[in-house]
Amino acid sequence: MAKVANKFYGTGRRKSSVARVYLVPGNGEIKINKKSIDEYFGLETLKMIVRQPLVATQTEGRFDVLVNVYGGGYTGQAGAIRHGISRALLEVDAEYRPVLKKEGFLTRDPRMKERKKYGLKAARRAPQFSKR
Repeated sequence: MAKVANKFYGTGRRKSSVARVYLVPGNGEIKINKKSIDEYFGLETLKMIVRQPLVATQTEGRFDVLVNVYGGGYTGQAGAIRHGISRALLEVDAEYRPVLKKEGFLTRDPRMKERKKYGLKAARRAPQFSKR
């Protein structure tokens, strides 16, 4: 998380998604993998999740958000981007910390897919049982 010439960086992670987020002073444009947020995410809820840290800190129109995200599905990626934006906002101003912490945006969601166990068909799903 380093500051390089008016570029603020934050890494966000959720499930198997990793987002590299750069905040650059601008007019509030959000680019994800070189596409606009409307092109990248179809669902309004995912767009809302991505914007939550900016809304909470009242910095919506102040920064352009440049994101490189990979791994996982759309929901995990949206969560990773939210985490990355929150961390980058801390680089901008440390006084945003109480607001972001209260909303839970700085906490890395530790939930992961459980591994498959031997003797089972999935993590917990047992083979079908038959008496005969």
